Amino acid sequence: MTLSPVVETLAGLVRINSINPAYEGGTPEAALVEYIEQFFTSRSIRTWRQEVFPGRPNLIAAVPGRQSSRRLILEAHTDTASVKGMTIPPFEPRVEGGRLYGRGACDTKGGLAAMMHALAAVAESGRKPPCEVWLVAAADEEYSYRGVVKLCEGITAHGAVVAEPTSMRLVTATKGCVRFKVHTRGRAAHSSKPHLGVNAISGMARVILAIEKDCESLKTRSHPLLGSGTCNIGIVRGGTQVNIVPDECSIEIDRRLLPGEEPRATVEHFREVVKAVPGVDARVDAPMLEDLPLDTRIDEKIVLAASAALADLGLSPAPAGVPYGSDASKLAAAGVPSVVFGPGSIDQAHAAVEYVDLSEVEQASEFYRRIMLVFE
Repeated sequence: MTLSPVVETLAGLVRINSINPAYEGGTPEAALVEYIEQFFTSRSIRTWRQEVFPGRPNLIAAVPGRQSSRRLILEAHTDTASVKGMTIPPFEPRVEGGRLYGRGACDTKGGLAAMMHALAAVAESGRKPPCEVWLVAAADEEYSYRGVVKLCEGITAHGAVVAEPTSMRLVTATKGCVRFKVHTRGRAAHSSKPHLGVNAISGMARVILAIEKDCESLKTRSHPLLGSGTCNIGIVRGGTQVNIVPDECSIEIDRRLLPGEEPRATVEHFREVVKAVPGVDARVDAPMLEDLPLDTRIDEKIVLAASAALADLGLSPAPAGVPYGSDASKLAAAGVPSVVFGPGSIDQAHAAVEYVDLSEVEQASEFYRRIMLVFE
């Protein structure tokens, strides 16, 4: 089977294990960075590395524009989720039925390959884009966003497109996220005399009920593209063995935020909720993860340029919202108006059978090429 150049590149990216080192089977992104670097240097496109962690750099490839004072960023992350639970070979890309299968194919190596070929096409055309264009292959999106945080240090740019599997929709709004732990303390005792102890799990049950009751109010506030905020208690840990009254219990909470909600203020609100539960010794930790929402104005130049490019391709130019986060919110917080767009569906990201539709990869590459030529 003869594959198109962009699909060949995507297959090459998928073959390289770039599981985030925080997860089982993970490895630094360096090997993938070398592959991307070689792609650009073989085409005489300038690149440089930006160290995030040892052996885990961002790679930046740049094409000069007519206006050296203005810059457009195309960004895609290089790391992937783990392969635990996958039912197909994760690093043996397979093309079948118009799809390419493998870990990262959808999230987000399909978008990365499309961006790589779009930048190469612009560079090789000899036609300078209006602005300088950076393609950033960023580390560590799947765990703690340190790649984009490093990129944002002193960044100057006037628009950004971040590749994520948006089903070819133009995303201008994403929910934020704050994750934190709540702990209850009790007193251990033999289970035959539970009255001598204080059951931390029972105390946590009351805390959970109070949190769930408080979160009912989330339904009363809605964003036109995102709907309502959400709260999920995803982990409960407590007790050491069945015949001991547990003296400790903890939960981990994932709270998805709407534009206008601040992570730390949200955690402080939960502190007040927990504090109000009578007869329970509880504490709320500082956040483990904070991610601001994204809410890019529809009159921003990056949105207008993206909408025009999509309309020219016969795709919907209407702004959309998604409940998950991306590196775009960090760029926006650094003052870079940002949108999210890419091939594939989030339903296939991190899945047991991950794949991306190749027609979308090809079309996304054309979209990225066009936006480079129209964004000013």
